[in-house]
Amino acid sequence: MKKLAAFAFLFVLTQLICFGKQSSAPKNNGDGRSVYQQKPEDPDAVYFTPANFNITANGKTDISDALQNAITAVKTKFNFGIIFIPEGKYLISKTIFIPQAIRLIGYGKNRPEIILAKNSPGFQIPDTTDKGKAKYMFWFVSSLAKPGEPVHDAGAGTFYSALSNINLKIEDGNPAAVALRAHFAQHSFIAHADINIGRGKAGVFDVGNEMHDVRFFGGQYGIYTTKPSPGWQFMMVDTYFEGQHEAAIKTQEAGLTIVRLQAKNVPTVISINPNYHEKLFMENCRFDKVTGPAIIISNDDNAVNQISLRNIDCRDVPVLASYRRSGKQTKGAGQIYHVKNFIYGLQMDSPSADPVYKTILDLQPSAVFPEPVKKDIPDLPEVSTWVNIQTLGAKGDDTTDNTQVIQNAIDKYQTIYFPQGWYRVSETIKLKPNTVLIGLNPIATQLIIPNNTPAFGGFGGPKALLETAEGGANIVTGIGLSTNADNPRAVACKWMSGENSYLNDVKFIGGHGGMQKPGTAPKPGIYNRGYNGVDPSWDTQYWSLWITNGGGGTFMNIWSANTFAAAGVYISNTVTPSHIYALSVEHHVRNEVRFNKVANFNIYALQLEEESRESTECQPMELENCSDMVFANLYMFRVIRVNKPAPYSIRSWANKNIEFLNVHNYSQIKYTTTNPLYDVNTDTEVRPWEFARLFIGDRANAGQPTGQVNKLASGFEFAEGSCSDSKGNVYFCEQRMRRIYKWDAATRGISLLADYHWEPLSLACDKNDSLLVVFKYLPKPGYLVNGKPEEFKNPPDAGGTSFSGWGNSGFGTLVYSINTDNPDETIHLLKKAPMGSINPVYKALYPAHRWRDYHDFNNITVARDQECWVAPDGVTIIPVAYDLARSSALATAWPGKPAYIGDEYDKRTVSVDADLQGYVSNLKYFAERGEFGAITDKQGTVYIADGQVYVYDSTGKEIKVIKVPERPTSLTFGGKDGKTLFVTGHGGLYEVGTE
Repeated sequence: MKKLAAFAFLFVLTQLICFGKQSSAPKNNGDGRSVYQQKPEDPDAVYFTPANFNITANGKTDISDALQNAITAVKTKFNFGIIFIPEGKYLISKTIFIPQAIRLIGYGKNRPEIILAKNSPGFQIPDTTDKGKAKYMFWFVSSLAKPGEPVHDAGAGTFYSALSNINLKIEDGNPAAVALRAHFAQHSFIAHADINIGRGKAGVFDVGNEMHDVRFFGGQYGIYTTKPSPGWQFMMVDTYFEGQHEAAIKTQEAGLTIVRLQAKNVPTVISINPNYHEKLFMENCRFDKVTGPAIIISNDDNAVNQISLRNIDCRDVPVLASYRRSGKQTKGAGQIYHVKNFIYGLQMDSPSADPVYKTILDLQPSAVFPEPVKKDIPDLPEVSTWVNIQTLGAKGDDTTDNTQVIQNAIDKYQTIYFPQGWYRVSETIKLKPNTVLIGLNPIATQLIIPNNTPAFGGFGGPKALLETAEGGANIVTGIGLSTNADNPRAVACKWMSGENSYLNDVKFIGGHGGMQKPGTAPKPGIYNRGYNGVDPSWDTQYWSLWITNGGGGTFMNIWSANTFAAAGVYISNTVTPSHIYALSVEHHVRNEVRFNKVANFNIYALQLEEESRESTECQPMELENCSDMVFANLYMFRVIRVNKPAPYSIRSWANKNIEFLNVHNYSQIKYTTTNPLYDVNTDTEVRPWEFARLFIGDRANAGQPTGQVNKLASGFEFAEGSCSDSKGNVYFCEQRMRRIYKWDAATRGISLLADYHWEPLSLACDKNDSLLVVFKYLPKPGYLVNGKPEEFKNPPDAGGTSFSGWGNSGFGTLVYSINTDNPDETIHLLKKAPMGSINPVYKALYPAHRWRDYHDFNNITVARDQECWVAPDGVTIIPVAYDLARSSALATAWPGKPAYIGDEYDKRTVSVDADLQGYVSNLKYFAERGEFGAITDKQGTVYIADGQVYVYDSTGKEIKVIKVPERPTSLTFGGKDGKTLFVTGHGGLYEVGTE
């Protein structure tokens, strides 16, 4: 009994230590004040009041069903909208589901508080079938599930959802509880909320898009998260964490972009999950009383892993960072110190510099712990000062011309509130220097100019729908701006306001992200009319957001995806100090974003995306004559449907003092943009797709390829798939152009071997020099096999890669062989056999690189495939694996020898051992580089294609770098002596002497 009593005492003491201070309020980081202290009037909103829903707001009566019914009613009637929740305490006991474009907004002298009741059913035991192993108070979903259906989690197409000005609390007896699951996309956010987790699991699981002014108290974690649903960054501004007993944030692949975070009384601030990377950027933060390592880093010296900390004040933080794999630590500099700069990862000090893994560390001891950095997001005026535009006669019916009413209101009043509605105008709306425009949902509240509005038609210079005052302190928030399609002079917003201005939660309507009310069809000219082809109105307007003439300030949660505009954002002729948080620019024809003569802008979490039909030829970013800028957590992406290579993501023209921190240049397809940056004036390419830092100083210096590199041929679109035969002849192909080439070792000439209509993916030769062609086969409608339509279903191993999604299915990945002396008459489809039925094999051919963004590479690479294609020699096999559909080359697994395969997603090369039946096993990490595969020479030296050609000895020690004129797409040894390295680039074939 004494032992039991002692154990109980220790348990209670532990709980007090973990949770005892969880509810203490922080200083100087928000005070939990209600942002909307009076009720905003909106005839289309639903007010969750006792009178409307027969509830009590005393925190004692369960209102779960009533709140869910209110949410369902708004979604059913309007498709998008707002539920206003007045001050009070609201008790729930079950999960509340919030579908796309529904916003819960609190109001009153104090924020309303929603409380999870003690011992709520189902919140005690982790749900092992759930992704987060938890039960949620609020779950943001893409749509409401019908009875019997699974929950439709929010995803890449879940826009405009939010919870704002509402506090959440988890009461005791709910250890598996999480306050919010928030895996949504653009224009969705959590803001102005205190989350008291108590003894629950976490405040948020799975983050999305943006969060600001949120405080977390207690819990196992404040946030724990996987990758945001579209694979983009997550922006956090002005957040506070206190009293979590494992970590403030537990993460993997979330692209955490954090400004002004405070963490107090926690063992760890950021814990990156084992064997996962993170692109972590933190600036102007405070760590106070952090007992363990403040940052726990996984995947040491890996290009995808990028850590950048700027201006972090620390008190009682003995260890700044620890590294899981190596066990190293970066220790602090005394009791109080300032982290001026900590950058860890692959870095380049100039565009022409060799990329190297290194740490920049600048710690400065301090005598005092400074006050938090002042926030740059202005407070909204009190609701009591808002003038409701509808009370002045404006109508949001998408029919009435409201130009004069709106302009008169701006001329007379400072703060104009727009209830939900679509407000037509026919002339530029010009703001005074102190004008504030407030909406609360940018899809439900829009300013619109109809097609062919005279003031915006015909030929002429740019004319704005909304124009701010030069040097003003304007605020515009929560409003959509629609220029339709057929207004060739239109600019959605010309922003000339100054440093203290604020543009937030504004959607530039058009092309993508549109929503309609139930029973209505999309209106021509607002959304893409030519989605199955080319719309003639694409790229026929000026820019959507134009920041110019000294314009600047703070910009947050902006989505610009109007395909009818020349560019989503154009910033020109300004040196005003400015901050941009969470800017998403997508789907334009020629440019996503342009910076021209810009200085003193810091851009955080800029995301660029090119869509297949509109953006195949798009140049994502132009950076011209700019200086003193920082891009933090920059993501540049081409969608899976794009089927054409692109040369570079950023064109740089005469820039200086530009710093890129944490850059992610990627696609699920192999047509990732070839180079992330090209400096035009010096003809310099930046090759790494992933890096922690690139600095452009006073000027870029051109770098020249080194080594004995000889160009054999050029003029190709995307050369890949190289292999060689026993005579040293080299073969390669182009998938999209459907061509196969031969370089003849005897004549040293290139010929077009085959140009069949089957798309070649990768090539190899068997023991007798038959050429094996892995190819993409598309079945024809109406063609029958044994009386049934020919059908190809994705195999189970397709499930671990998003390459298999978004329409990239329905085809077969097959293999044919040809005799290279007579290809047209000898094309022959290979037959399959069970794996293991051929023993011993001569060699097995596996995908040379795999894109497994569901993080199952280690398992799938050594999985025992069920079938294999058998070459004409009867002893060469190609195991049937889904990743053959994407790989640009084949890796040779010789029985008894190591083979090397690229983990393209995690930028790593692994070794595996092959047995006599062609199975591979014993996966080991070989090098923290990997892209388009690797090959070995006869001495066991390993050559890895990753921007350049990196050469390693058999122990994994880097020997040298072979610089080639283009990014290598495949490697093979050939030539008469078999010792010459052949490299395919996008546009050419090269040979390199290796002795």
